[in-house]
Amino acid sequence: MNSAALAIDVRALTKSFSGRTVVAGIDRQVPAGEVWGFLGPNGSGKTTTIRMLCGLLRPDGGGGRCLGFDVRTESEAIKLRAGYMTQRFSFYEDLTIVENLEFVARLYGVPRRRAAVERALEELDLGERRRQLAGQLSGGWKQRLALAACMLHEPRLLLLDEPTAGVDPQARRDFWERIHQLAATGITVLVSTHYMDEAERCDRIVYLAEGRLLARGTVEEVVRDAGLITWIATGPGVRELSAELNRLDGIQATVFGAKLHVSATDRASLDAAIAPWTDAPGLRWSAAEPSLEDVFIHLMRARAPRG
Repeated sequence: MNSAALAIDVRALTKSFSGRTVVAGIDRQVPAGEVWGFLGPNGSGKTTTIRMLCGLLRPDGGGGRCLGFDVRTESEAIKLRAGYMTQRFSFYEDLTIVENLEFVARLYGVPRRRAAVERALEELDLGERRRQLAGQLSGGWKQRLALAACMLHEPRLLLLDEPTAGVDPQARRDFWERIHQLAATGITVLVSTHYMDEAERCDRIVYLAEGRLLARGTVEEVVRDAGLITWIATGPGVRELSAELNRLDGIQATVFGAKLHVSATDRASLDAAIAPWTDAPGLRWSAAEPSLEDVFIHLMRARAPRG
């Protein structure tokens, strides 16, 4: 792809803390106007990667460009053009919504500050709550305030670090609708998340573990490339059956509510594993496409040390 069409084009990004490598040689090419999801367990390097991309951390190795600026030498220019929403609510709880937004606008040196604040209040439906103290807001309204603050300086890149943690389902849906509206205007969005349904809303996803890239692509590509074969069992005793099957090499059994997903990359091994239970009283078996969560469990188990 033409590099001019890329909002992010970095290669071999590396970062270590106290001798421990947190990000190990990450490559990333993100087209402008797309929504990308960062997935992975805690400590996988998602937040560190995001901070390197937006100029808050200097890479130890590798490099590239973000919004046309060098991530190693032009971090200040990137910061002025990127919006970063942290995991934790980071605004003054004893200030009102409008006071918080005015403060952020001053920090960024936003021209026509009052007009920018009013626009942010309107776009995020915060106008009626403008005088409410930030500390009195629910999780969903705090999320709106944080997104409004990110958008004050009209960034071309949004970096959102687990933005919907602790937010109710309706607020999550509203948030994602807004994200795709922003992407439609050409803004590039990177979101780290633990929610599989949110990952499926992204144009592409990236899966990290121990600072290394394990999978990337569209959801369909990531699921396909995993090469998993999956059966689903429903009925009595699926939890006990899960424990039995997980003792077998190469077999992954995970309970989702009343369903048991049994997966493997080798069909013969999978068929042999479930054969003793296919005629068990009350159990019903059906072949199924593996879910994204099946794939991520598979990726994590493949990385786990064997005892």
